[in-house]
Formats: sequence, C-alpha cells, structure tokens
Amino acid sequence: MGTVRCLRCVSCGAEYDPDRLDYTCPTCGPRRGTLEVLYDDAALRRILHRDSFAATGRLSMWRYEALLPIDSMRYVQPLRVGWTPLYAFPDLAHGMGLAALYVKDDGQNPTASYKDRASSLVVIKAQEKGRSIVTCASTGNAASSLAGFSAAAGLPAIIFVPERAPEAKVAQLLVYGAKVFSVQGSYDDAYDLAAEAAEAFGWYNRSAAMNPYLVEGKKTGAFEIAEQLAWQPPDVVFIGVGDGSVVSGLCKGFDEFARLGLIDRVPRVIGVQAEDSSPIAAAFSTYAGGRVEFEDTDAHTVADSICVGKPRDVVKAVTYVTRNGGSFVTVSDDEILDAIVALARATGVFAEPAGAASYAGLRKLARTGTLDGRTAAVVISGNGLKDATAARQRIGAPIRIAPRIEEIERHL
Repeated sequence: MGTVRCLRCVSCGAEYDPDRLDYTCPTCGPRRGTLEVLYDDAALRRILHRDSFAATGRLSMWRYEALLPIDSMRYVQPLRVGWTPLYAFPDLAHGMGLAALYVKDDGQNPTASYKDRASSLVVIKAQEKGRSIVTCASTGNAASSLAGFSAAAGLPAIIFVPERAPEAKVAQLLVYGAKVFSVQGSYDDAYDLAAEAAEAFGWYNRSAAMNPYLVEGKKTGAFEIAEQLAWQPPDVVFIGVGDGSVVSGLCKGFDEFARLGLIDRVPRVIGVQAEDSSPIAAAFSTYAGGRVEFEDTDAHTVADSICVGKPRDVVKAVTYVTRNGGSFVTVSDDEILDAIVALARATGVFAEPAGAASYAGLRKLARTGTLDGRTAAVVISGNGLKDATAARQRIGAPIRIAPRIEEIERHL
C-alpha cells in the first residue's frame, strides 16, 4: 500500500492508519462515519501518465493497480474483472438529441454485475489481513459476486440475503458454495444481522459502505470510461443508485483522474433511484453543505438491487455527487421496466432492472431537452438474466404453433 496515505472519515475528517482500522470512523459511527481511501497524489503524479495503464498489458481493472489499495498482485484471482465493453450508438444518440451515447456493459463481469469490481478487491484485502471467512448482506448482486470471487480464492463465504432476493441470484450463491442465510425481513434487517455476526465471529465484512475498499474497486469503472474514450470522458454519466457506493465510486474515479492530470474535465455523474426507493435523492435535494441530513424509508421497487430504504453510504454519495457537480433523478417502476425492453431492442444489451434504471434516467432527462447536444454514457450494472422475471412483465409470450410450415405462414 505504498501510495495509500490514510483512511479519512467523510463526516468529521479524522484520519486513520489503514493498518489500525478496518471499517468505519469510531467517532461518527457506521452511518455517518464511512471512510474514504486517500493516496499520495504527488507520488502518483511522478510515476503515472496516460500510457501507464496500457503498458501493463492487462485487460482488466488490474491495469490500474497503482491506484488500488493492495500490497501486491499476489492474491489477485484469475477471473477477469473489469475492462468491460463501452459501446457507441450514434443513431440512438441522434434520436434522443444527444451528440453521442455510450453504453458500459458491466453485465459481462464474471458474476454478471458491477459489484465484481468491489468483491475482487475485498477478497484480496481479507487475505492480506489474514481473515479466514468473508461475509456480507446483499439483495443479491454483491452477495453472488462475493461468493464467486471467494470461491476463486478458496475462501469460505457466509451470505445474508432478504427473503425476497431473486431466485437466480440465490442460485448463484449456492452454486459457488457459499453458506446462505435467507433472512425473514428486509435488506436492512439482513445488513444489520451480517454486521452483528461479523463482529461476533471475526469475519471480514464486505457489506456496502461498511468496508472502505468497496468504493476503490467501483471507481475503476470511471477509469475505464475515460481511457476507453481516449481521455475525453462524456458530459454526463448515468448510474443506478441503491446504497450509494457505486455512484460514489464513479465520482471518486473521475476526480482522481482529474487530480492526476489524466483528464481535463470531470463528467457530471447522475444517480438514478426508483421513486419508491429514493432516500439518497431526497437527501441530496435538501443538502446545502455541511452536515448531510437524511431519513430512512420503507423501500419498494421492482429493481431489487437498488431497493434500499436505509442507505449506508448516503453521506459519501451526497457529498461526492455535490462535489462532482452531478445530481439525482428518480424514475418509476414502469419507466424501469420499459427501459429494459427499450435498451435491449435498441442496443442488444439486456439489463436487469437496477441496470436499466440508468437508461430510464437518461430517457427521462432526454425527453426534457436538458441533454440536447451532450455526450452521455449509461452504466449497465447487471445482466438481465439475473432477474428475467421482471423483464417478462413487459414482453409477450412465444407463439405456439404445430410443427407445420402452414402455421408459420399464418402468423407471418
């Protein structure tokens, strides 16, 4: 960790030695005391330039090793994570009034979600810290991601999911060999139970916001967008928001590249929340600097991965998006479901509901004309096969026919 300077609390600014503290600020507590990883920018500016990352020869997020908080590449799993494709759709962009539109498909990660970026890093940190078991609470994606990368590292995983977690995601957990507890309650109940168990049994906790290294893995999506666009990032980047860690990661990634002189401008990051699961958007709308005020809600949305009524990274998300110059937008479940089909039919990219939320947010703002002439990117955080049941709500059934050519002609 030669380039890591310290861990700093996003609320009180207290700085901590990374070797002496694992999770959150002991003064501010778990909700307000989430930590951010700070690096020695002066040292990094001396050794990094735009060609540094391609020179590694790695087509994964580990091309950014110098900007990640690991001791060495010793524990990096063989699974390829990151360096996911960024597709350009000029005709679609023109139809929406945009100068350019890019789709970042993180459904192509090993367990089919953006969360792989964080899980890969956390499994490494667990091994560096000598922990023998990893755990987390999740609505599904973070859990299946942790289970997959733990399996690749030979590290046992114990997972807590709410009982409403999609069957496909729970199946992933079990296939990877994780011990899975289906908690009779909400995601927030599962989160609290996982934290209590981790403390009681000494497990390494990957749960959102609790672990400061999650955002470090998630910031690599921003690095890739900038590099894949030849160091000319788009004007705006859309991302679905649940706990707030992914949107924080994108903001941090663009900010770090700008501070290191690798990009000349920072794109505005637009966080997209479901209307009935939008406590971070609400907190952002009333934020005027200083202390971030927020209220928990009873969350409901078809997009299970962003169905969070008690967000754990709310302070960091509001602070980072404000500093970035970005904003939040909310969309209905109908808009999310429509976006799944619209995205797939226009681009060939199949997104789960939380992944399609980013596209729903783009479509909503594009209709108002506020994005006219801008370049935009949407990050698809998870593959649609993770929750195909949701997509079925907006598509018809297959045509049943007898095995005769006349039947085809009749329907054609």
